[in-house]
Amino acid sequence: MLDWYKLNIKGVAMLTIILLLALMGALYHRASLKVTSLVLAAILVAWSAYDGIPYVHWILFLAIFVPLNLTFVRRKLSARLLDVFKGIMPRISDTEQEALDAGTVWWEAEMFGGKPNWKRFHNFQKATLSKEEQEFIEGPLEELCSMINDWQITHIDRDLPPEVWNFIKEKGFFSFIIPKEYGGLGFSSYAQSRVLTKINSLSATAGSIVSVPNSLGPAELLMHYGTQEQRDHYLPRLAKGEDVPCFALTAIEAGSDAGGIPDKGVICKGQWNGKEVVGMKLTWNKRYITLAPVASLLGLAFKLYDPEGLLGDKEDLGITCALIPTDTDGVEIGRRHYPLSTPFQNGPTTGKDVFVPLDYIIGGPDNAGKGWRMLVDCLSAGRAISLPSSANGGVKMASYTTGAYARIRRQFNVPVGYMEGVMEALARIAGKTYMVDSMLTFTASGIDSGEKPSVASAIVKCHTTALARDVACDGMDVHGGKAVMMGPKNYMARAYQGAPISITVEGANILTRSLIIYGQGSIRCHPYVLKEIQATQNENRKEAIKDFDKALFSHVGFAMSNKIRTFWLGLTASLLVKKPQSDFTGRYYQRITRFSSALAFLSDVTMGVLGGELKRREMISGRLGDMLSNLYIASSVLKMYHDKGRPEHDKEIVQWSLEHCLYETQMAADGVLKNFPIGWLGKALRIVVFPLGLPLSPPSDKLSRKLARQLQEPQAMREELTHGAFKSESEGSNLYKVDKALRLQLEMEPIVKKFSQALGKRAGNHQVVPFAKEALDAGHITQDEYQLVLDAEEARLEVINVDDFAPEEMKHHLSEN
Repeated sequence: MLDWYKLNIKGVAMLTIILLLALMGALYHRASLKVTSLVLAAILVAWSAYDGIPYVHWILFLAIFVPLNLTFVRRKLSARLLDVFKGIMPRISDTEQEALDAGTVWWEAEMFGGKPNWKRFHNFQKATLSKEEQEFIEGPLEELCSMINDWQITHIDRDLPPEVWNFIKEKGFFSFIIPKEYGGLGFSSYAQSRVLTKINSLSATAGSIVSVPNSLGPAELLMHYGTQEQRDHYLPRLAKGEDVPCFALTAIEAGSDAGGIPDKGVICKGQWNGKEVVGMKLTWNKRYITLAPVASLLGLAFKLYDPEGLLGDKEDLGITCALIPTDTDGVEIGRRHYPLSTPFQNGPTTGKDVFVPLDYIIGGPDNAGKGWRMLVDCLSAGRAISLPSSANGGVKMASYTTGAYARIRRQFNVPVGYMEGVMEALARIAGKTYMVDSMLTFTASGIDSGEKPSVASAIVKCHTTALARDVACDGMDVHGGKAVMMGPKNYMARAYQGAPISITVEGANILTRSLIIYGQGSIRCHPYVLKEIQATQNENRKEAIKDFDKALFSHVGFAMSNKIRTFWLGLTASLLVKKPQSDFTGRYYQRITRFSSALAFLSDVTMGVLGGELKRREMISGRLGDMLSNLYIASSVLKMYHDKGRPEHDKEIVQWSLEHCLYETQMAADGVLKNFPIGWLGKALRIVVFPLGLPLSPPSDKLSRKLARQLQEPQAMREELTHGAFKSESEGSNLYKVDKALRLQLEMEPIVKKFSQALGKRAGNHQVVPFAKEALDAGHITQDEYQLVLDAEEARLEVINVDDFAPEEMKHHLSEN
């Protein structure tokens, strides 16, 4: 045998290379173990027939692949590994398990899987409105927005006017999610997002008040878990606005850790309507509860205990949800909170030893202790729609007004929007607005198709609100002093002030980024990790070994495949990946596929190295979560562009958005590698992930300049980007006034150029009207042209001027604060 190898060194090397290439090819294409084994065996048989038997290769093949294909042999190893895995795997609490079981995984799982199915992606349903939904948007919604004056709401009244409250209730704005059979509107998630986007483009205060009853709360929980009697009683009242709901979850000592709420209920006997019944004695102290100050129906989350065993032999039943009319004895509604000058109705509520019957539990006594599952199961839809819609309204408003303002505001005798420093900010505003709208639209369509994407909803909530804050900051910078001085003309300040509200609520973004997006996502979206965990918790030893064996060896193949795919895609710059589209977007599909493989590979290695410790290494998990999030955002951008019919006028904004997302993905991966817990391993992993170095750059200056120019022109890109914002003429609509000033300015500019040439002098900012009068008198322009100059300058000055107040007005409002 040795003589044979000495005589056939070249042959041995060639056979080794052929076998390795075949193995890598099988792994790259994720062939099954049996197919891979047959391919390798076929190569060895063919070689044996052609050039003699390569004994060492056969011995290695038989030693490795035969045991792997013999289930009874492989499971002996799996049994030992199962015991090891149990020893290092941290115990998953009941609340964590319920969170893992809740909702569904959707496109985010494809991103985590390393090999996105683009055909499936393009077949996802397109977000559309029904005729009824469109009529509502064009009718009652337009009418509501025309009634809103945000300065009056936020600075003077600090509440919606009574006529607006009544209109909201009468027209069903609290009933989007309630089915028609109960008197609701029964709107799709996409329709809800469009309604909330438009309201929030005008007033975040009004938007918050409308969004809460249509998000996680009494109506949502009743529809999924309520008894028929509860649904029949409450849903029609909620739909008509006869009951105003709130939901009290957050406690003083438990914010993002909702599972740690101290509020409790004790099952006991008590008097109710003159009779002794089994009920609950509730004690709570909640805060940050939106609509609490005006609510007539309180949804309450608390921990329920049964010390006397009145329901069974379990004392600690767990988190429970109940509905309590606020006029119940002992229910206290506190004074209002004042959330960053965005005075939607928000406040505390308390109760001490409030006795209510057991049928106040949503779903009745059978649902005692099932509240956490109910909450996390329903959270995904609300979290993906309400706050992202608020963000969407805010960024559309900022894009529409900032682009126009930058064009009509002149410094050094040129529009400030033509200065490159401002162009940078304008490009970011436009690109991030497109990203927010894409995420919201894509995810709403998924929910409407029946998904409850728990991880995707966290991505959307976290990143739409963070992007909205970025846009608000850039918008403030571009507007400068205009946005600093408060008053009816200031449309930017409230968006800037209120941005941290969305960042904070429904899961603070800092924790959402690492604990939910990646902490939950790495388990839910990974094709095998959850199955391995479930096997460790299965008390049936035989079934546990069987399930663990199947998941473990599938996981090993998956990890090896991703390593090969990641290295090959990096080495070839993903140029050999099949493009699902032949236009300029094809290259971005290839890059998303590459980084999807890199995410899957890095996740497996990181989880393998850190194990349960990864839960506490939030800097690492946060960066991995950023990779997942940016890949999801990039996919959303591609989907919206595809569903819009791939319009040419969106090319630059789509390019900017995709290049931004992919660059952020790359830098998140780079951050993982630079900070990998084992330094030498991080360097080795870099060779696999970035064999040719970091390939991507942020959007170019040339692309940013193009995008900034487009945002300053009332053309197709700008109008479609801000579609859905409230742009109609009304007393409280600054968007209409700014756009009017822009259009008049663009009409006026050729006239200014005309008379400047005729007069032989260039008009400065303050000289346009006097020079126009001089040109009129000299016969260089007509009376109509002169009037257009007057109108344009009046509209421009109305926009760029700021408000001022009499001393007594300032004193009055300061005393109120």
